[in-house]
Formats: sequence, C-alpha cells, structure tokens
Amino acid sequence: MRIAIASDHGGFEQKGPLAEHIESLGHEVMDMGPTTDARCDYPDYADKVARHVAAGKADRGVLICGTGIGMALAADKVPGIRAANIQTPQFAELFREHNDGNVLCLSGRFTSLATNEEIVDVFLTQEWAGGRHAQRVEKIAREDDPGFTGVGEDFGLS
Repeated sequence: MRIAIASDHGGFEQKGPLAEHIESLGHEVMDMGPTTDARCDYPDYADKVARHVAAGKADRGVLICGTGIGMALAADKVPGIRAANIQTPQFAELFREHNDGNVLCLSGRFTSLATNEEIVDVFLTQEWAGGRHAQRVEKIAREDDPGFTGVGEDFGLS
C-alpha cells in the first residue's frame, strides 16, 4: 500500500520512526512533511495527507500531532475521508473493521512510539467487515455531499 504520513511539531519526533516502521512492513511511504520540528500548523499537514488519500494517490494516511485530535478534526473535513484519533490497537481494529477508516490520527505526546507502532500495524492489516457496516459508512459519506440537508428531523431544535 501507499501510505501518506505527516505531522506537526508535536508529532514530529515519532513521524520518522513510524515511517520507517511502515516501510519495514513492505509499504511505500509518502512523507508529506514537515522536515523539521519547528512550530507549524497541523491543519496544513492534515489537508495534504487527506487530499492524497481522497484522490487515490495514497491508499491510507497516518497523521501525528500532540494529541491526534486536531489532525482528526482537520482531515475529516475533506470529502471521502474517515479520520479518527486512535489511542489503542483495539480501537484501530474497530476503526478499520466497522468504519473503513482511511486516515489514522495519533498522539505523539501522550502515546508511546511502541503503542503507536502497534496501532499502525492493526490499521494497515485489519480489513473492513462491510456487511451491516456498509450502510452506516454510506450514511457517513452522505455528509460529504453539500446538497445533503440532514435526515429530515429537527429534533425539536427549530
């Protein structure tokens, strides 16, 4: 697989080792930056990786920032992306199996490199289950359509 990877300054320390780990598993790594640990804005790097995945230039993406939260928020705004902040291998398994997740967001400050390597391993090997989950992923995808106006219920908010 082709894996796009990027970080901000908060995840930079783990980006190189994670890229090497992914390559050691036989995958092609596309390093989208940054090249130093100087302060930078995570939305820029989340956008680069997410757009590569959405366009099919990369099969999956890995993003690392301080918590993984900001990267997930930014990447998930790109149509076709299903990004999540994952902190355990079990969550990585369910993210792939149930949600066909395509961009993994990691914490470089609160999760060890060893745990992040385990999470990446699961993210890259776990297959999507499809089946009953397919309809739910389709419902997630409809949110990418600017013409989608919601499920038709106002839940008493109007």
